[in-house]
Amino acid sequence: YSRWNDLALTQWAEDGTRDANGQFCYLRDMESDHLWSNTLQPTGVHADSYSAVFAQARAEFSRTDGGIQTRTRIAVSPEDDIELRRVRITNLSKRTRRIEVTSYAEVVLARPSDAAAHPVFNKLFIETRIVRARQALLAQRRPRADDEFTPCMLHMLTMRGGVWGEVTYETDRAQFIGRGHTPAKPLAMQGKQTLTASEGATLDPVLVIRRVVELEPGGSAT
Repeated sequence: YSRWNDLALTQWAEDGTRDANGQFCYLRDMESDHLWSNTLQPTGVHADSYSAVFAQARAEFSRTDGGIQTRTRIAVSPEDDIELRRVRITNLSKRTRRIEVTSYAEVVLARPSDAAAHPVFNKLFIETRIVRARQALLAQRRPRADDEFTPCMLHMLTMRGGVWGEVTYETDRAQFIGRGHTPAKPLAMQGKQTLTASEGATLDPVLVIRRVVELEPGGSAT
């Protein structure tokens, strides 16, 4: 999850049993419909190989699933208010693969104590906007007073390598997770479900960006 000074940017709650909260990246094989994530959470799918390394300046996660290798590096800039999550996907198999990549984060933009005390009320004041020219989503808190500080955050996807398809977006958690589903297996990650490109004020704001990458055998994309 992410914080800026005393503000929580994305949702997180301590859970010593499930440890299933945070900021995620889903991957899905478009041919087999196999769903997994670049880290163990939230899908809980066990990989063919897996490692996690926590260093002073970064966190790194590596895994291999059915001939697809993902290497994730997470770091925070020491100079700017930027968090980088770099995911490198490599096709280790002998056939062309199309992998759907989907980011997911629940927006808070408030002090953790305030959000925990009034979670529903807190979400009512957050608005989202799609910035297609930057392949990004902007979330901002509406002020309740003229002199109130209104933080905002930008969630952006950039890429290189591979052949990338159209970028799609979602900012409504109910649309993404679906009734009766959980982040471990959201409705929007099943079959041919599409993202709705919702924006504005929603009851439960999230930041979701999706793109499909096509990889030749031995090819990589970042």
